[in-house]
Amino acid sequence: MDIIGPSALQPGERASSCLQEAMPRPSDSLQLVQECLQQFKVTRTQLQQIQASLLCSMEQALKGQDSPAPSVRMLPTYVGSTPHGTEQGDFLVLELGATGASLRVLWVTLTGTQEHRVEPKSQEFMIPQEVILGTGQQLFDFAARCLSEFLNAHPVENQCLKLGFNFSFPCHQSGLDRSTLISWTKGFRCSGVEGQDVVQLLRDAIQRQGTYNIDVMAMVNDTVGTMMGCELGTGPCEVGLIVDTGTNACYMEEARHVAALDEDRGRTCVSIEWGSFYDDEALGPVLTVFDRALDHESLIPGAQSPTTGTAHVHTILQDLGLSPQASDAELVQHVCAAVCTRAAQLCAAALAAILSRLQRGREQQTLHVAVATGGRVFERHPRFHRTVKEMVMLLAPECDVSFTPSVDGGGRGVAMVTAVAARLAAHRHILEETLAPFQLNFEQLIVVQAQMREAMIRGLQGEASSLRMLPTYVRATPDGNERGDFLALDLGGTNFRVLLVRVAKGSVQIINQVYSIPECVTQGSGQQLFDHIVDCIMDFQQRQGLSGQSLPLGFTFSFPCRQLGLDQGILLNWTKGFSASGCEGQDVVHLLREAIRRRQAVELNVVAIVNDTVGTMMSCGYDDPRCEMGLIVGTGTNACYMEELQNVASVAGDSGHMCINMEWGAFGDDGSLDMLSTCFDASVDQASINPGKQRFEKMISGMYLGEIVRHILLHLTSLGVLFRGQKAQCLQTKDIFKTKFLSEIESDSLALRQVRAILEDLGLTLTSDDALMVLEVCQAVSRRAAQLCGAGVAAVVEKMRENRGLQELTVSVGVDGTLYKLHPHFSRLVSATVQKLAPHCAVTFLQSEDGSGKGAALVTAVACRLTQMTQMAHV
Repeated sequence: MDIIGPSALQPGERASSCLQEAMPRPSDSLQLVQECLQQFKVTRTQLQQIQASLLCSMEQALKGQDSPAPSVRMLPTYVGSTPHGTEQGDFLVLELGATGASLRVLWVTLTGTQEHRVEPKSQEFMIPQEVILGTGQQLFDFAARCLSEFLNAHPVENQCLKLGFNFSFPCHQSGLDRSTLISWTKGFRCSGVEGQDVVQLLRDAIQRQGTYNIDVMAMVNDTVGTMMGCELGTGPCEVGLIVDTGTNACYMEEARHVAALDEDRGRTCVSIEWGSFYDDEALGPVLTVFDRALDHESLIPGAQSPTTGTAHVHTILQDLGLSPQASDAELVQHVCAAVCTRAAQLCAAALAAILSRLQRGREQQTLHVAVATGGRVFERHPRFHRTVKEMVMLLAPECDVSFTPSVDGGGRGVAMVTAVAARLAAHRHILEETLAPFQLNFEQLIVVQAQMREAMIRGLQGEASSLRMLPTYVRATPDGNERGDFLALDLGGTNFRVLLVRVAKGSVQIINQVYSIPECVTQGSGQQLFDHIVDCIMDFQQRQGLSGQSLPLGFTFSFPCRQLGLDQGILLNWTKGFSASGCEGQDVVHLLREAIRRRQAVELNVVAIVNDTVGTMMSCGYDDPRCEMGLIVGTGTNACYMEELQNVASVAGDSGHMCINMEWGAFGDDGSLDMLSTCFDASVDQASINPGKQRFEKMISGMYLGEIVRHILLHLTSLGVLFRGQKAQCLQTKDIFKTKFLSEIESDSLALRQVRAILEDLGLTLTSDDALMVLEVCQAVSRRAAQLCGAGVAAVVEKMRENRGLQELTVSVGVDGTLYKLHPHFSRLVSATVQKLAPHCAVTFLQSEDGSGKGAALVTAVACRLTQMTQMAHV
C-alpha cells in the first residue's frame, strides 16, 4: 500500500490518514507500521548534510554573520577554563527556574579528589504565586531569604561564601557574572527585571538581607553545568550535551574565533542554542508528516519512550486510557524504536558538527575529546545513548570521543564553574603580583635613562663608572667613497670565518668560508690558536686565488678587550668556552702578527681590530650615512656610538669624533639598577659564572631571559598556580628554557595549541590556562628587556643631540642580534620606548647584514681612506 505523500494533505490530516492506514487487519498491521515508519529512516548522506549545514551555521554565527535561513545562536558563556581536578572548597549554588515555581539552594563541597567526594546538601523552596507575579525586588529578596534560611540550618564559619547562580530563563550574558534577562518564561512575570542584570539584582538583595557575606561569582546555564560537572577522565571534558524536555549543547571554542569577544588567546565555552536550527535543504527530507503535524500544533507534550518488555508497554497504554490488544504493545515498541533511533541519529549529526568545529578550530588531525551528557533521555534510554555513540563514530571517524554522564550538572556543575572561576581569580592575583615588578612605568624608565647618561659622562672622563666607555679608535663612518678588496676575520665562537670583502661604488660583495676550531685548540696554547687562524687564512687565500697578495685586514674579535689604538687590543679575559693560555693581558693583533711571521708564506696587513658592535654600526653606516650608533641584542648586549673627541679624556685631540664602545652590559654593576631587580634576577645572577657583574645584560640579553622565565615558572608552580602545583622536573634543569622559546611563544601567528606543543616538548604537562600564564610571563620578561634597552638607546641619542647643540636629531641605529631580529615584538617595543623617552630625536633602526664581517672590512676601508687623505694632505 502506498504512503500518502506530504503534499496531498494538511498536517493534521496527514497524521490521521497514516494512522488509519496502520490499523486495518491484524495480519497486516506489522507490515503497515513498518511501511509507515520508513519515513523515520535517515540515510548516512542525509546525516552528513545536516552535519555540514549545522557546522556552516555555527561558523557563520561565530563570525557574527547572519545565515540566510534561521540559524543557531553561538552565545559566549564566559567560562574560560575546564576543571583540572584540584578544585576544592565549599560553594553555594542557587537554582532559579530550573524546576518551575521553586528555588533550590545547595551547599557543594569539592575535595580536589574523586575518592573523597562529599554529597551536596540541598533544600528546595516553593516560590509563592504572589512573588512570581510581583516585583523583581520581591523575587530576589525571597531568594536572599532562602539563602539565609538554608545557611542558618547549616552553620558556617564567618567567611566569604562563593556562589554560582543557575538562572534558567533567556538571558544575554556579557560576562561570567553579568547577565541581562531578555524575557520571562515558565509563568514568571516579575516586573522591573527584563533588561536588567539579574546577577546584580541578586547581589543587591543579598546586601539588603545583610546576614551573610556572599560573593556571586558566576552565572551558569544547565548545559555548561553539565559539561563542568562530569568526572575527569584521561583528559578534560570540553563538550556538554543535554537531551531532555528540550536539547542544547556547549563546547570550548578558541576565543579568537568568537567575534563577540575581544580576545585572541585562550578558550571560551560557547552555548550553541541549537534547538532552533533549521535548514530546509538539510532537514526537510527527514521531516515526516508527524513532525509537521507536531510543529503545526506545538502543544503536544513529550512522553518517555518505553524501554522494557511488552507487558510494561501494555501497562503504559492502559494508563493513557487506551484498550490495547496483545499485538498493539509490540507495534508501539516498533514506533518508539523508530522515533528514538531517528532522534539519536539527528543528535549524533549535530554533535558531529561540534566535533568537526573543534577539530577545525584546533587544526588537529585526530581530536581526543570527552562529551558530558545530561538529561532524562540520556539517563533513562540506553538505546538513545548507544545509537548516538555509534553514529558519531561513523560521522566523525577522525575523532576519538568518550561519553561521560554528568554528575548533577545543575548542582555540582554550577559549583565547579564557580570553583574554577575562584581558582582563576586567585591565580590571576598571584600572577599579577609576581609580574608587577616587571611592569616598568614611564617614571622608572626616565630614571634609568638619566642614570645611564650620568654613567656615560663619568666613564668618558675616566671617573668610577659601571660603563667603561672604551675608545675604539674608529674616527669616522663610511661616506661612500671607500673602494678596494679587504680581508676580514671573525672570531667570536667555536666557528671562525674568513671573508673577502670587495667594496665598489654603491655595492659590497662578500665571499666567506667558515672554519671550525677544535676544542683542543680553544683550550690549548695561544700559539696553537693563532697558528690555526693563520692556517685558515692561507687556505682561504689559496681557494680564492689570493696567495701572495697583501690585502688590508680587519679583525672582528668578540671578546672583552681594551683598545690602545685601531690595531691594538689587549684581551682582558676569555669567554664563550675559550681558555687558550698566554693570551689574556696580551695584544691580540700582536699575537696574530707573530703567527703570520711564523708562517712566512703569507703576507697580511692587519689594519684594525673591531668588536661586533662597531662592525654592526659600520655595516649599516655604509648604506645610511646617518647611522652613528651600533646595538647588539643577542646572546649578550652592547652598544657603541660616535662621541665628540673633546669629551673623551683618554684620547688626545679636541676635534672630530671617536666611536666609543660602551660595554653597557655592565651598566648597573655599581648597584644603580637594584631598585628594578627582582628576586628572580638575583637567582639568575647568583647562578651565573660572574655573580654581581653584567647586571644590565642579565636583564636584557638572550643568554638570561629564558632563565628568568624558568625561575618565575618554578615560583608559580610552588604556589600551585601552574601545572596543578606538581613539581615539573624539567624546570629544575638550568638553561632548559631557551630564550628562543620566548620568541616562539609570543609569536602572534601561533595558536594556543602551538604554544602548548612548544611547552609539552620540554616535558611540561599543562592546560590551556597554564599555556596562557606562561605566555604572560614571557611577555612580561621580554617587554621589560626591550624597555630597558630602549631607555639605554634614548640616553645615547639624547647625549648625541645635546653634544651637537641640536633642537632635533635625526640618527640611525644599526642593530644585530638574534633576540632583536627574531623576537616578534622586541624591536617594536624598543622603538616605542625611545620615541617616548627621546621625543626630540628621530631614530631609525636598521638591521645589520653581516656586521661582524662586512663591518670589520668597512672599518679597515675607512681607515685606509683616512690614511690616504692624510698622506695626500702632506704632499
